[in-house]
Amino acid sequence: MDVNAAAPEGLDRRAELSEFLRTRRARLQPQDVGLTGYGRHRRVPGLRREELAQLAGVSVAYYTRLEQGNGRNVSAEVLDSIARALRLSNAEHAHLTHLAKPTAHKKKRVAPTQTLRPALQHLLDAMETVPAYVGGRRSDILGWNRMATAVFGDWGALPREQRNWARLVFLDPAVRELFADTWDQKTSDMVSFLRMDAGCYPNDPQLSALVGELSVKSETFRKLWAAHDVREKGHGVKQLRHPLVGELTLSYETMRLDDDAEQYLVTYHAEPGSPSAEALRLLASWSAESPAGVR
Repeated sequence: MDVNAAAPEGLDRRAELSEFLRTRRARLQPQDVGLTGYGRHRRVPGLRREELAQLAGVSVAYYTRLEQGNGRNVSAEVLDSIARALRLSNAEHAHLTHLAKPTAHKKKRVAPTQTLRPALQHLLDAMETVPAYVGGRRSDILGWNRMATAVFGDWGALPREQRNWARLVFLDPAVRELFADTWDQKTSDMVSFLRMDAGCYPNDPQLSALVGELSVKSETFRKLWAAHDVREKGHGVKQLRHPLVGELTLSYETMRLDDDAEQYLVTYHAEPGSPSAEALRLLASWSAESPAGVR
């Protein structure tokens, strides 16, 4: 799919705000927030608007307007109160703020591509035994090293527009097999990251095109996108099923770049002396004998 051709103008920010608040409210029960739930037959899942407004200290009419997508002139203090009432995480709180109070730069179209500083590519190449890559907006893969190719596949053989984690995770059978043991978590993470991007840049036509493509081609994506979940993960452990060396248990670290917070460096490593560390050593040896992918 050519994301530059006839790309949609963007996502509907008001609809995004409305659905995000509705789904956050639906996941809470009165007893979760210290309220008494009268009767078994409640017409809505989770908290009523009246109950949420009471908890946040705002009028029902005011909250209703906000949940209908009208965040105009809402103050940071009110958003903080609503976030506390909804028990939002830090990532969810930031997402709510982006949706309710868009700033001027979000009204502009996002540049179609991001570029990687040559020095960063040199750094990646110097990490000869550590799988590493730099990602950007929309989960685009901007740069990587030889070990990342050995572990995740030859991104250099793909057209530039297909070097995207979300597209690979949902549409590439080989990637699904690689993450077979953690597939549900991987797909959930990818959708959460795209949701965060959508909050920051609702008018990005390439993001809208990507969401549209994945919605058409993947039922799993459609269900996860409708949930409106957002979160950020800076580190953790991935279980991989590699076609050459078998099971891999790798820890990852994510580091945002100071000069461009929308780019991030991700590194993977295995516990010293573990079977996964030996498997990485073998992959490093084999990859050293093969040419690096073209970037």
